[in-house]
Order: sequence, then C-alpha cells, then structure tokens
Amino acid sequence: MLSLLAASGAADPIYWENLGFTPGIDLGFFTLRYYSLAYLLGVIFAYWHVSKMLKQPGAPMAQRHADDLFFYCTLGVILGGRLGYAAFYQPDLFTDFSGDGFVSWKLLRLWDGGMSFHGGLLGVLTAMVWVSWQGKLDFVRVADYVCTTVPMGMFLGRLANFNNGELWGRPTDVAWGMVFPGGGDVVRHPSQLYQAGLEGLLLLIVLLLLFWKTGARYRRGLLSGVFLLGIGMARFVNEFFRAPDEGWQFRVAETGLSQGQWLTIPIILFGLAVTVIAVMRKPVGTGGSMASSA
Repeated sequence: MLSLLAASGAADPIYWENLGFTPGIDLGFFTLRYYSLAYLLGVIFAYWHVSKMLKQPGAPMAQRHADDLFFYCTLGVILGGRLGYAAFYQPDLFTDFSGDGFVSWKLLRLWDGGMSFHGGLLGVLTAMVWVSWQGKLDFVRVADYVCTTVPMGMFLGRLANFNNGELWGRPTDVAWGMVFPGGGDVVRHPSQLYQAGLEGLLLLIVLLLLFWKTGARYRRGLLSGVFLLGIGMARFVNEFFRAPDEGWQFRVAETGLSQGQWLTIPIILFGLAVTVIAVMRKPVGTGGSMASSA
C-alpha cells in the first residue's frame, strides 16, 4: 500500500516548521486554537445544514429537535472523543494528575491533544439515541440527516492537526514528504492532509450529492450506511500512511494492522450491512414533510 505513494529521487523534504504556522489566533488575552475553532465551525456548519435539510419534504424531525440534538451531540463529540482516546490508547490518563496549570488531571487537559474518532462517534450516537428517545423520533432517519454533515468536522479537524504539526505519517520517500517537529529528522507522509481529503472533503461531497441530487434521504438508513462505510474505508486506508499511536506500534508488528484499523473493521462491516438493507427496503417519508408530526 505504501508503494502506491512512493516516488524515487525525491527532492529535499519540506520542513513543517518553515511553513509559518501558528497554533491559533492571538486575541491578546486568549489564544483561540485552530483545533478548537475546527470543532466550533464543524458544529455550526452541521446545525446550519441540518436546519436547511429539515425544510425539505420527508424530514424526520422538527427544528426544536435539531436544537436539542446539536447541544447533546457537541457534548458527545468532546466527552466521547476524550474518553475514547483514554480508553483505547492511553488508559493512564484516568489516573494521571501530574498536569501543570489550573487543571492537574490530564484527562481534562483537552488542549494537550488526544481525541479518538471512534470515541467521538460513540458519543454522537449516544446523543442521537437520547434525543430520538425523548422526542419519539426514528433514530435511523435522524442519523441519516446528522451523518451527512459530520465529514465537514472531520475535514476541518484534520487540517487543524496539520496546522499543529501533530499526528504525522509514517516514514516515506515521496516528493511531498515532510519533516515534523517531534518526529525526528525523518521524512514522513503528511497523513493529516490525506485524512482531510478522504475522511472529510470527499465523503462530504458524496453525502451532499446523495441528499440533494437523489432520493437517498427517503431510503431509511442509506445515508448512515454510506457514511459508516465511507468513513471506515477511508480511515482504514489512511492508517497505512499514518504513524501508529504511541504505545501501539506493537499491534502493527504483530498483526500487520494498526489499532485504528482493527477498531475500524467493525464500522466497515456494519456500514456495509446498513447500506445493503437500506437499498433493499422501500422508500419512506415521501408523502410530505414529517416534521410537524415528529
């Protein structure tokens, strides 16, 4: 797989530190970090776009449900992403109180980095289950609408990772290889950009086209299935270029696959099953907007 991006006779590598990136926007009294800004813009886009989608025929919920949904989904992304990272990759965060500054418990120090996609996904799913149960909504159709906007957050988040010079890729000799601070003098894949492109921009375009240009929103579970299948496959491929998480290099040595890939395989299989079932079912919600009865 790595050979697909290999290039012989590569020129001098690009040094990330020479690109002039800053960690955020200096407001004088506070620095708004781009990673936080990426989360904020992702949530704002999701809220705006879902609100726009709800005005189309066949909507599974009303605007008031969307208001509740994105409050809880925001909490789900943050709490689930952080707890998932600690559980899957760095369990010692639960017991480490050696942090400096005004927060000593490292689990709460989100600005130090460490968020799990899989944990964030579970957090969002939990939030959607709660809101759907409270509002007596069809969970699957709610998920169809929400997942259509999620890749925007993935796109912005991976760009923020690149801006921060973190989560770099594996060693390479491609012409666009880069040397990242903290990664030694090793030329590496800018895998953050690969992830931004596949997990973010490409999947976003596919889902938006399916919603706005086809009748996919009437196929209960189709958009959710395509999202799960797409995000799983994109993540699986990108893991071949992304450096394994610290402390989990042994997983690659033992099995040939990273911890992230093993966690992604169930998502791919589940997404495939949901997609196939959705295609086989008859369309629903074509008789007019469902928002008023939701």
